[in-house]
Amino acid sequence: MGKGWWLFLLGLALVLGGSWQANRIQTTGGIAVHDIRFRSPGGTLMSALLYVPSGATAASPAPGILAVHGYINSRETQDGFAIEFARRGYVVLALDQTGHGYSGGPAFSEGFGGPAGLAYLRGLPMVDRANIGLEGHSMGGWTVLAAAAAMPDGYRAMVLEGSSTGKPFAAEGTPAWPLNLALVFSRFDEFSKLMWNVDRAQDVARSAKLQAVFGTGAIVPGRIYGSIADGTARRLTQPITTHPGDHISHAAIGDAIDWFGRTLKGGTPLPAADQIWFGKEVATGVAFVGFLAIVAGSFDLLLALPVFASLRRSPPPGLPRRDRRWWRQATLTALLPAITFFPAFILVTLALPPSALLPQTVTTQVTVWALINAGLTLLLSRFDPPQTPAPPPPAGRHWLPAALLALATAAIGYAVLVAMAAWFTVDFRFWVVALKPLSLGQFGIALVYLVPITFAQVVTLGAVGRLAVAGEGWTRRYGAAKLLLAGGFVLLLVVDYGLFFVSGQLPTAFDPLTTVIAIQFVPLLAIVAAIGTFTWVRTGNALSGGLLCGLFVTWYVVAGTAIQAT
Repeated sequence: MGKGWWLFLLGLALVLGGSWQANRIQTTGGIAVHDIRFRSPGGTLMSALLYVPSGATAASPAPGILAVHGYINSRETQDGFAIEFARRGYVVLALDQTGHGYSGGPAFSEGFGGPAGLAYLRGLPMVDRANIGLEGHSMGGWTVLAAAAAMPDGYRAMVLEGSSTGKPFAAEGTPAWPLNLALVFSRFDEFSKLMWNVDRAQDVARSAKLQAVFGTGAIVPGRIYGSIADGTARRLTQPITTHPGDHISHAAIGDAIDWFGRTLKGGTPLPAADQIWFGKEVATGVAFVGFLAIVAGSFDLLLALPVFASLRRSPPPGLPRRDRRWWRQATLTALLPAITFFPAFILVTLALPPSALLPQTVTTQVTVWALINAGLTLLLSRFDPPQTPAPPPPAGRHWLPAALLALATAAIGYAVLVAMAAWFTVDFRFWVVALKPLSLGQFGIALVYLVPITFAQVVTLGAVGRLAVAGEGWTRRYGAAKLLLAGGFVLLLVVDYGLFFVSGQLPTAFDPLTTVIAIQFVPLLAIVAAIGTFTWVRTGNALSGGLLCGLFVTWYVVAGTAIQAT
């Protein structure tokens, strides 16, 4: 049995095992997880995952919780919260905000979808309407605040995770509104200035804006202010993590568990420290690794077919050694993507507002950034050519089979993901790095961005392939490729967060959203490097790998971000 079969079967085992285990954890104790759709009052199609504990029935209704993700995330990002709430007997509606995931409409519309989500949750027969909690992370906090504003008596308590009342997108908080509020704001939250107008998240207790909500000039974290019975209770907690770290923090999730245990009646009491959700993250992370193995194995197996025989070539011999010139080219290859990242993203924000043609701001930012770096790569290759001649460009007749090979490989991986989503109600993810099936609308959007992103991948992988050194084993070859593509981002984040953790102030606080997005680029570019190297060794050029990576990156970004224009 060839290497392709071993990779494919190993990947299939990891995907099946990881997806099964993830489903087993999220359905522990008889919890049922349903992938649902419903219409908002305005007619917008909304998407959510509904977690129903075994004891929740129309005859014995249970407390309910509306749980909402942050900007450019989706309903699955709340899995840690949803699993633990459901284990404690709460019916949980993990909502896709409007313009996110599988919910329709543009982002920010209809109160982010919050009022519609709360109305749907309250209408479920197994939900105790007198005991409903609202929990939202970041922009999800503004979503549940919109729900609370629309239905002032429709909930009993709220947890804001890394979020805030007031400007820019929520109503101002007071000592009496929202009801029974817990603020979980991490000590290293990147958005402290935006949320509470303080430069350092660890100083949020001194925020005049927050003190107005608490009705006191001296907030002590962990202390409860006001009265739970009267709905005026307030509490601040500050876990030692970051803004995106709230999703993967036992402390942050535990604080939310504890607050609803204090403020909602009913359910099944369990200690806040009794948490199993992390096993689900590991399991879907294993499934993601299995997906990549399936893609590699499928590429190998398809390439062996006679129809793709013209694509099978030995790779160029490679450079004789890593000399000063190699290090210069490698340094530029690694650093330029990180150096251009913030300027490119800011440029798009200022100059390319979302439109019907380019409806996803983040995907437009990624596309422009990728094209800038492709252009710089071509320019540098012209003025500082490689030491050995580059492999000849593929003949025109090779483009069609290369495209078919990339499409067939991606289709196999896509089919596996769709099957796991249907069978086990999971996607492939670890933390914020996630791969989801595309909706029909997202397929159309992907077609807009596919060509420029794919062009950039072909150019980039060609530059990486030409820096390969002759005679190196696969460990060094793959490791070097990952450093060339992801090394600059690793350095950027180490410096940025190192200074942040020491001083409490984020050096890139001028654009905290792009800072958080940069975290995903380390694993994403490492994956591109691995796929590019795997395919280069088998085809002798960057064409097939670049086309495959173009499909993968476009799919990954479009499925995982928000639609701002429709």
